[in-house]
Amino acid sequence: MAATKPSAAEVKALRDRTGAGMMDCKQALEESGGDVEKAIEILRKKGAASAAKRSGRGTGEGMIASYVHADSRKGALVEVQCETDFVARNEDFQEFARQVAIHVTAMSPEHVSFEEIPEDVLSKERTLLTEKAKADGKPDDVVSKIVDGQVKKWASELVLLDQKHFNEERYEGKTIEELRTEIASKTGENVRIARFSRFEVGAE
Repeated sequence: MAATKPSAAEVKALRDRTGAGMMDCKQALEESGGDVEKAIEILRKKGAASAAKRSGRGTGEGMIASYVHADSRKGALVEVQCETDFVARNEDFQEFARQVAIHVTAMSPEHVSFEEIPEDVLSKERTLLTEKAKADGKPDDVVSKIVDGQVKKWASELVLLDQKHFNEERYEGKTIEELRTEIASKTGENVRIARFSRFEVGAE
């Protein structure tokens, strides 16, 4: 069966939706037989693989994005790094950084990544969940799996990269990590959220 040849309009529509390159969009549509959703999944996997390869590269440039809520009572500062000053000035990169600042203000994450959760905090939570699972009468051979899943869910509420962007409708339920991968793929550089600080009037 010959590969489906997408029209220029279809390729452009996929590019507008994903931000991927024209050739990548064309190849994804051909590979998916013209199925747009499958083509998007192909592009996401390709983007994730490319972003993973870039993850070890140095990030000496970037920007600090800020956001203050309309009530002037809460806001955030976020440092997002990239490899070159050229990308740091890129509108898409800057919009990503701004969206992260808005998200931090709205969702109050505590850590950038899972690796940043202190070991004693993680160990304490795992112990509590293990004791609860055993008290609920769960078999010993499945307790570990149950606790692993519960720890992952618990951490996703604390970790910025694991949280879905608060505007789920606009960003199709994507996590901050998925959005970071997309901007890394789009810019061709390693993009890293280095740190953030959230402020709220009256909060300790």
